[in-house]
This record gives sequence, C-alpha cells and structure tokens, in this order.
Amino acid sequence: MDAAAWDERYAAAPLVWSAGPNAFVERDLADLTPGTALDLGSGEGRNARWLASRGWHVTALDFSPVGLDKGRRLAAEHDPPLEVDWVVGDVLSAPLPGALDLVVVAYLQLPAAERRTTLRRAWDALAPGGTLHLVAHDATNLHEGTGGPQDARVLCTAADVLEDLADQDPEVVHAGRVTRTVAAPDGHGDAGTAYDALVHLRRR
Repeated sequence: MDAAAWDERYAAAPLVWSAGPNAFVERDLADLTPGTALDLGSGEGRNARWLASRGWHVTALDFSPVGLDKGRRLAAEHDPPLEVDWVVGDVLSAPLPGALDLVVVAYLQLPAAERRTTLRRAWDALAPGGTLHLVAHDATNLHEGTGGPQDARVLCTAADVLEDLADQDPEVVHAGRVTRTVAAPDGHGDAGTAYDALVHLRRR
C-alpha cells in the first residue's frame, strides 16, 4: 500500500490500531532507561506516544500525514500532553535522527530488499549500546496463523532480520517466533492465534 492508500485507511476509522502500545513493545522496553527513540513507520503513533509518556524523546516517522495527524491529536489530548516529533517521510529515504538509543519497527511489512535497506538505515542511526526492537507478521502466519497480510512477499522471519544485519555483529537479546491471541471482529471471544517475528538487538 502507498501513502495515499494508508491515508484513506486511517481516515476511515477513529483508530486503525489500538490506542495503547504493542504488547511486545511494552513488555520488552518498559525497563529501558529513557533516551532518544525513533518509531519507524509509526502510523498513528501508539508506540511513540507510549514511549513519550515514559520520558523518551521520540521521533515518529511515517509516510501517512493522516496517520501522524491522528497521533499528534492524541498526544495533545493526553494529560499531560505528550511531546513527540511527528515527521512525514518515507522510511527508505527520509533523513533519520542519529545517535539514537532505541529504534522501534512494529509491523512495517516490506518486501525483502526494502526491509533490508530500512533495517540497515535504522541500525546506522543507533548509538553504540542502542536497541533495535522489531515485531512483524511472521512468514509462517500466512498458513498457520490468523490475520495479517496475505502477501508472502512482505512477511519475514526472525532469521531473515538477523541475516539483514549479520555483518553488523549485533548482540542478540531475542530472535524468534512469538504468538498472540487475535480478538474476534465483533469483540466477543478470540478469532485465533497469530504468529509474529520478534527481534531484539543491541548495537555493540
């Protein structure tokens, strides 16, 4: 989907994603000491807002101005208001902040070559000791899980992500497949299990 398509999707609903952060982002990053962070492909900024609420200095970058406008509004309505730098740009080419302590990449589903370019740009933006946290729809979800993109070209595994950054010699905190329960569309009960790739790395 291009930026215009995502603008239409974000404009069609009060919130496309949950108001709160991704569960794996919250679980894995809650104990990190706040610093500078980038939410890459942030959409409505749920993870960026959560990080900001915990004292992080956050840049939220996405190519959908509609999604970012929603994030900006929700940040302003928070008590107290949350400070996030909302930047419209393409993850493949937009200038990124440098010397970051954290980059979050949550469900940014790209074809392999674009994923590799994006992750290497994110890695280059990290300071030594910085953290890259990625969660994505796993390739196995297409046939074994529930929901998510139905195009195998934009799915990946943790091994794919590690291969993208193999020559950077990252410290691997976690890399593997994780599960989450998907709620039924009507909100009553569960629709099934989804499989995600979760990769948590530190730059040496």
